[in-house]
Amino acid sequence: MKRYIIITIALITGLTACDMLDTKPLSQISPATYFKTETDLQLFSNTFYNNLLDKSPYDDQSDLYIQQNLSAEMIGGNRRTVPNSGGGWSWGDLRKMNTLLVYIDQSEDEAAIVKYTALTRFFRAYFYFEKVKRFGDVPWYDKELGSADEDLYKPRDSRELVMTRMIEDIDYAIENLPSEVSTYRVNKWAALALKARFCLYEGTFRKYHNLSLEGNDYSYYLQQSATAAEKLIKEGPYSLYSTGNVNKDYLTLFAQENASKDEYILAIKFDYSLGIYHNATAHTVVATQGRPGLTRKMVNSYLKVDGTAFTDQEGWQEASFVDEVKDRDPRLSQSIRTPGYTRIGTTKVLAPDLTGSVTGYHPVKFVQDPTASGGQVDRNDRSTADLPVFRYGEVLLNYAEAKAELGTLNQGDLDISINKLRERVGMPYLNMQAANSDPDWYLSSAEYGYTNVTGTNKGVILEIRRERAIELNQEGFRFDDLVRWKAGYSIDQEIYGIYFKQPGAFDLTGDGVADVILYEEGTSKPTAPDGVQVLQIGQDILLSEGDHGYIYYHKNIARTKFSEMRDYLYPIPINERSLNNNLTQNPGWNDGLDF
Repeated sequence: MKRYIIITIALITGLTACDMLDTKPLSQISPATYFKTETDLQLFSNTFYNNLLDKSPYDDQSDLYIQQNLSAEMIGGNRRTVPNSGGGWSWGDLRKMNTLLVYIDQSEDEAAIVKYTALTRFFRAYFYFEKVKRFGDVPWYDKELGSADEDLYKPRDSRELVMTRMIEDIDYAIENLPSEVSTYRVNKWAALALKARFCLYEGTFRKYHNLSLEGNDYSYYLQQSATAAEKLIKEGPYSLYSTGNVNKDYLTLFAQENASKDEYILAIKFDYSLGIYHNATAHTVVATQGRPGLTRKMVNSYLKVDGTAFTDQEGWQEASFVDEVKDRDPRLSQSIRTPGYTRIGTTKVLAPDLTGSVTGYHPVKFVQDPTASGGQVDRNDRSTADLPVFRYGEVLLNYAEAKAELGTLNQGDLDISINKLRERVGMPYLNMQAANSDPDWYLSSAEYGYTNVTGTNKGVILEIRRERAIELNQEGFRFDDLVRWKAGYSIDQEIYGIYFKQPGAFDLTGDGVADVILYEEGTSKPTAPDGVQVLQIGQDILLSEGDHGYIYYHKNIARTKFSEMRDYLYPIPINERSLNNNLTQNPGWNDGLDF
């Protein structure tokens, strides 16, 4: 279940997200009498926030975070088909943006004209970034179209043209948006964050996909990303949220009722009293809401608290849960239930719930105090913690990665980016020379990591990817990262959970008392005290080796390998191609049309 913000705008109730062929987007207002005041422009543009920003990044599936029912991307094969319509090929919001830009000069407020032109161009760049990620080449429209306009039937434009126009839009936004901190409204710094994000995506996509187009090369986009991020880091008013408590600050950041003005550059506001909420808490703690879990691959990636790799120690493959999570990067215990975990605002120690998490690595990020939603105890279905759209932590990661991929990274760059993130949680600094002299075997292996990272910066790039996976866990970036790194093969890696060496009783909280009992088929179900989970192997829980091994909930789910030729882009819907036969289909997708 996903909850979405609904912004009621009385003056434009007749406006809805419309198809590109809709010729009357202003059905209940007159352009000649509207767009006159700043209030008109604000009300009209409010829907951009509502329609474009992701209200549920916490449940996006990938190789690191999965649910009971796997997504089409995780299953692959015939689960990924060409839709008749929809499928992300929607242009109504763009039409509204271009409508506003056509009529905005009617305003009597010159300052408002500049401000809302900049805001709209920010969102147009945001809109097109989503389209380029999904489809690659797409038609660029920067004007309002009528039903007889020939451009309705134009072919797709090159992603180089689209990216060039996006940069023009975002540069205008950076130059003309307000610079004051405005956590719930787009400002100059949010525009810089967006530029750093989409230029990093484009630069790394072109580099790893070996994509050369007429115009700029991958290094141009990486430099654009690094420059934007550096400007935000050095001139912006933001910093990482920290009270000095390395064991709580990361968790607290994402469970606060009100977004951190220090770290959240742009956030989505939720308010119980207004009926505006999301589902992050229930998604995690209510067993019928998805049963999410981090994968063992993800948990293995967290370093030891001394900065060494967990996967370098003897016996890491078969470590018990209590042993494997001991003395790790503090973000692990602030991302999943580990021994001693208590939900914010409570004192009861909670074990991982194997009926609530399909891997046993039970997430806790975004989980609020049980009384947070309107003061009602255990009203888990209404989360009101503000969600991040852009936060300073991501900007630091983008800066480091762009510089590393360019080959211009130095230790000083790491110290103002990656090492600030590590400092917040009390982890040792990342040393560039050490990382490059001995790249982590786990992160570069075919079984667990990335096989296509090469060059003199291989080690530090792998470490930056480790940091990105950990810091941005559950924030909606992972699948896009795999696409831009041409690492779709990671989807095919095994989806394992906690290791159990044999049937029997197991302590998951570290207090010496059993929290779960596993028993084999054909044996009597053991009796157990209240609160102890009793699960039959092969029925209630599946293990990779039959009577022992890793939790393997999806063991009997047929999955098709990620298609390197097809699956990095999504298909154009059949109806859209039928209406416009100038639209070519993306490689590997068969829609039955012969043009």
